[in-house]
Amino acid sequence: MKTLSRREREILDILYRVGKATASEIQAALPGSPTNSTTRALLRVLEEKGHVKHQQDGLKYVFLPVVPRQRARMEALRHLLETFFEGSALTAAEALVDGSAAKLTGEELERLEEMIARARKDKEGL
Repeated sequence: MKTLSRREREILDILYRVGKATASEIQAALPGSPTNSTTRALLRVLEEKGHVKHQQDGLKYVFLPVVPRQRARMEALRHLLETFFEGSALTAAEALVDGSAAKLTGEELERLEEMIARARKDKEGL
């Protein structure tokens, strides 16, 4: 997957949230009031990069994401890990857990413990 600009990510966020939308609907949902031609150009670029496709609905094009949201999340996370954490999930987890911005609730800490226990069990089962 090719890297996305901020505006391209914003468009994909809209499409993941609503499922599908026309260029006009996307334009209206974007912050900063981009022009119609800018929005359509960005949609064309996203199609060329393989992130969105369109379907004809009467005289309108309806745009929808190509990549399932879960796969897009994993690719974005992989990119984040490689860019900022030398590919280390542990370093990223430490930053999240130790960071002052992340105030984890008891329930969240329990869930993390369960995930770690499950990962240990899966590793032992190999």
